[in-house]
This record gives sequence, structure tokens and C-alpha cells, in this order.
Amino acid sequence: MTERIAYTKPSITELEVAYATDAARNGWGAQCYDYLHRLERDFAAHLGVAHAIATSSCTGALHLGLAALGVGPGDEVILADSNWIASVAPVVHLGATPVLVDILEDTWCLDPALVEAAITPKTKAIIAVHLYGSMCDMDRLLAIGARHGVAVIEDAAEAIGSAWGTRRAGSMGAFATFSFHGTKTMTTGEGGMFVTNDPDLFARVTTLSNHGRDPSEPRQFFPTVTGYKFKMANVSAAIGCAQVERIDELIDGKRQIMARYRDLLSGHDGIALNAEPEGVTNGYWMPTAVFERETGVTREILMGAFADANIDARVFFWPLSELPMFDARPENANAHDVAGRAINLPSYHDMDEQAQARVAGVITRLLKAG
Repeated sequence: MTERIAYTKPSITELEVAYATDAARNGWGAQCYDYLHRLERDFAAHLGVAHAIATSSCTGALHLGLAALGVGPGDEVILADSNWIASVAPVVHLGATPVLVDILEDTWCLDPALVEAAITPKTKAIIAVHLYGSMCDMDRLLAIGARHGVAVIEDAAEAIGSAWGTRRAGSMGAFATFSFHGTKTMTTGEGGMFVTNDPDLFARVTTLSNHGRDPSEPRQFFPTVTGYKFKMANVSAAIGCAQVERIDELIDGKRQIMARYRDLLSGHDGIALNAEPEGVTNGYWMPTAVFERETGVTREILMGAFADANIDARVFFWPLSELPMFDARPENANAHDVAGRAINLPSYHDMDEQAQARVAGVITRLLKAG
């Protein structure tokens, strides 16, 4: 049996090991937040935003931001049907109603026309998820938000390295969130980040993220609201500090992997890969192949073929409206259709050309068989 190809794994060097070791040995007492604050400062500088708060997950960061906006019972939040559960879970936990709209067939992101059509007096926010590194149409979404007085939030969990023109993913919305899970372009093991340019929103999230303790409150251990505990550990932040120092290398590595896939699959009709429209940069967190309907290749066929080749590929996210906890949305045709004929391809940082050729070989064999 050939060696198994993982779908993803992080790039960890001696720099990450050294910083994590230092945090474990010395990051206590007065130094318990040193790497945490350094990560927040350096990541904000990378994005070009004013404020950043490191969190235990992207989901936690999104929960904090929505809570700080006052999202709650009676409110509606619009987001794409094609998403991982993490993007919608905080909406549900806060008692608001998610409104699931269809995706564009090429970028797999929110359809702005359907977003505007879905706005009601109850709409509190729009969550723009930059799926697999593809950018939502931020110009149109921000204009829609401004017209209707609705906050536009960027879920940039999968979009480190992506940009809309000269603006990095996560630098445009009322706030944005990032994931540093072990599968992501940059990792802290588990972890995330809340970012914003709004000082008032930053202040509210700062208080909510620390059990409701306002930094300006003179009384020690005196919360002023019931908050949350979504703080990142200092030792995790130490790994993140090393990753931020290497961020350009990590982003370039993802783009090189995608470029090799394009080369290996060039000349083969019947599939579409991640879009990168003119003026947009795709960080290509997860290279994805969508087979044309005429090929007859389905999600189940794809999973079987990759399993037979000992390759750990992943399914395209199931539409949220196909999950048992949400109402069916058969009108979201693209979300249902694309997911049924797509596959996420392995893309770990040190993936060599031979491994990529094995992955591409599964795809070309399926195309020929069709």
C-alpha cells in the first residue's frame, strides 16, 4: 500500500518549538500574556487593522463579536447556505435566526443579490464567509449593508492570504474573525482572532471576552456584565507568533500548491478549480475541484476513489439546510448542486510534487472513465 496522503497538516519549524518552549518555561505570573499580546499586535499589523483579540477559536471570536453587536432573539442574520456549522452556531446560541441564502456557482460565496432580497426589518447582520479562501464580493456587500444599516461581518477563518483588491480579507467589515486551527494556513493548534477598526466594538468585546470585566473598572474581580471565556493560552499564542513571522512563506506555499494543481490538471475538461477573479487574491486554503454535471462524478464516487488511492480528501461542506437542525431550503440550488460533485484536495505545506501528482491522477482517471 502506498503511503497515505493527509489532506492537511501544519508547518512547524524550530522557531515555533523555541517560542512554545519559552512560553512553557517562562510564560507565567507577570509574563503570562506576553506572547498573547505580541500575537495580537503582530497579526493586526499584518492585516492593517487597529485592534485584535486572540481567542480560543474562530467560533468564539464570532460569538463575541455578534454579542457585542447586540445580536439576540428576534434578530435575523444572513449567511450562505454553503458553510461549516461554526459560522452559524453562534447565531443560534445567541437566540437569533439564521437566514440561509444561495451561493454563486463560481466563487461558492454569498450571492449579493439574494442577500439584499433577504433583508427585512429584523436583519441585524450579514456574515460574509470567504469560503476555502475565495473572497465574497465585498464592494457589493458593504454597499448593501450601508444602504440598509446592517453590519457586514467577515468570517475569514479560511482566508489568510486572500485579498479584495489591496485590502486583506478581514480588514473591511464591522469586524472579522480568523481561525488558527491545526488545519489552517496559520495555526496555534486551536485558536482564533477577533479584529476590528471600531474602537467602541473593540472595547465591548474586550469586556465580554474576559468574564465581563471592564479594564477601566477600579474594583478587582468585579464584572459589570455576564461575559464569556474564549481566551487563547499563552503557549498557543507563542506558536502563533512564530507563524506570523513566517506568514508570507506560509501564504506563498499555499499558492504554489494551487499553481501545481492547475498545471497538473491543465488540458483536462470537466472540472473547475477555485476561482480567482481579476483584482482578487485567493489564499487557496483548500484547493477544491468541482466536476461538471455532465461527467456524472458525484461526491460518493470521489470519496471512494480517493479512499482506494489512500488519499485523505474531504467533501465540500454540506449545505446547512441539509442538516437536521435547520429547515430545508430547496431553492438554494447552487449550494445543493455544487456540494454533490465537489472534493477538497490535500494541500499541506510540505506536500511534494509526487504527492500532488498522485492526487491529480485520481481526478484525471475519473474524467477519463466518464
